[in-house]
Formats: sequence, C-alpha cells, structure tokens
Amino acid sequence: MNSFHFIARKVVVVGTGAVGATFAYALAQEGTADEIALVDLNSELVKGQVLDLAHGLPFFPPVHIHAGDVSDYADAHVIVITAGAKQRPGESRLELLKRNAGLIEHITDDITRQNSSAVIVVVSNPVDVLTYVAHKHSGLPHGRVIGSGTVLDSSRLRYLLSNHCGVDVHNVHAYILGEHGDSEFAVWSMTNLAGIPIEDRCPACRKCGDWKVNRHAIEQEVRNSAYHIIDYKGATHFAVGLALVRIVGAVLRNEKSVLSVSTALNGEYGLSDVCLGVPCIVAQSGVEQILEAKLTDTEKQALARSAKIIRDAIESLEK
Repeated sequence: MNSFHFIARKVVVVGTGAVGATFAYALAQEGTADEIALVDLNSELVKGQVLDLAHGLPFFPPVHIHAGDVSDYADAHVIVITAGAKQRPGESRLELLKRNAGLIEHITDDITRQNSSAVIVVVSNPVDVLTYVAHKHSGLPHGRVIGSGTVLDSSRLRYLLSNHCGVDVHNVHAYILGEHGDSEFAVWSMTNLAGIPIEDRCPACRKCGDWKVNRHAIEQEVRNSAYHIIDYKGATHFAVGLALVRIVGAVLRNEKSVLSVSTALNGEYGLSDVCLGVPCIVAQSGVEQILEAKLTDTEKQALARSAKIIRDAIESLEK
C-alpha cells in the first residue's frame, strides 16, 4: 500500500499593514497556500488581522491562518517581507532608508537563525535597495532572495496598453524593467500583442495618431501611477497584493514563470553587485535563471542608468 506524505505549503507574511494584509487576503482566496502565518511587532494588529481573515474561512479554499512568530520561519516555503518604517517629521530620505535597511537586516537575521530554506520575497521600499541589503546580509544564494521588482509596474503597462489598443489585457505582453521607481522604463522591443510586435502594430493603426508620442505618455503614466493612487486614497495595496500572489504562486507551484522580479545581477546585462527588475524564470527555488533579452542600445542605456541610481543609494548606506 502506497503512503502519501502531505507537505503543507506555508507562507509567512512579515508586516501586516495594508500591503501585508491585502496580500494575505488575496492569497487565502487564491488557494495556493495551505498555511499563512502573520508576523508583526504590533501584536494587537496581528490579532485583529487574523480574526478578520478567520471570519472569512467558510468562503476560502481550505487554509490555516494564524498569528506567527520567528519560529514560523523554520518550515516556511516563502517569507514575504512587507514591513517598513514610516518617515518621521524632519527625517531625511537617507535616514529613513538606513532605518529600513536595519529593519531588513534584523528580519533576515531572524530567518537565518531558524535555518530556514524559504524563498525570501522583499516588498518594502525602496525594494531594489532593500532586496540587495537582504541578499548581502543574509549570505543566501541570490536566487533565494528576490524583490517584487517591476512585476506590478509591468501589470500597469499591460493595463494601459490594453485600454489604448482595445485588446484583452491577457493578450498584451509587456515588461517594465530597472528600478521600481522613477528610472524604470518600458522595453518596447519586447512588447507584443498576441505575438505581433507593438512597434509593427501601433504605427500602422490609424486610430493611434503619433505612436511615439502615445508611447511616451503611456510609459510616463506607468511611472506616475503610484503617485496618482496615493494622492487619491493615501496608499496602494490592492494591485501589489495581487502581484505578490502571482510571484508567490510561481514559487509554490514551481511554475517556472517569467516575471520581472528584482534579483542580484552577476554580469548579466553587463551589470554586477546590484539588484533590479529584469526578466527571470521564477520557480520553487526562487530565481532559477535570469533571462538576458536582446535590448536596443537605448534600452541598455536606460537599464544602466537605473542600475547606477540604485547603486548610488546602496553606497549611501555604506557611508
């Protein structure tokens, strides 16, 4: 008689504010995880989030949701870090960055002390810099420590192109690469509608007008999306929560999906010792492979410029 050994797919969410709680809610509905542990320094907040989610258990696929602590890192498959300090009155951006870097180092220390084999997904901003901090401080292989990168930004680009072209968003394939921030850029050479290169499709479409003008406006709208949402409602959390479900699902299901997560480069695209969003194959071990796309000269320059901005921020931490 064959015996079946069930291994629960466990996800730990560190930080249970708007982003962490929204991600946990979306993950529970999606049904990929068997166990979700919430960890936060604010124990009252954790209790409230767990209880609120638990009241929805009759409407979720089977999942165990509970308040966790550092011991939960030991048998986790994925640890998602959304925790981050808020800027204090009179505090500079560099001072805030240093405080958040210290927080990430403290969390990664807790993870490594538990001998965890989990994939670590950093969401806290500035995500590329803090992914680098987590990677370097933990000493873990670069594939095991990844950032949410430009997965959300790429989704925003696909949404805008879908509206602009009148095509189902699921048939739009496009990537934003580089920093998750103001220096990110759209890789038009990799953008297509159901396999038709965007640079062939849009200039021939009479309704588009000047494609180069439209292209610039769409790319700028992606960069400004978070600012607009923050102006409207104070924070972004729905779409980023869903982007995290996509990343974590690729790990838990060993999907080998191509996602523009933030990862440490070691010579790819001519860049090293920096983390930023590039196309990667994401599977159960994290980043399984970095895909080196054939970028145009303009895109190569944009990626190098974005890397320099991130590298400068990393060096500011070391002073």
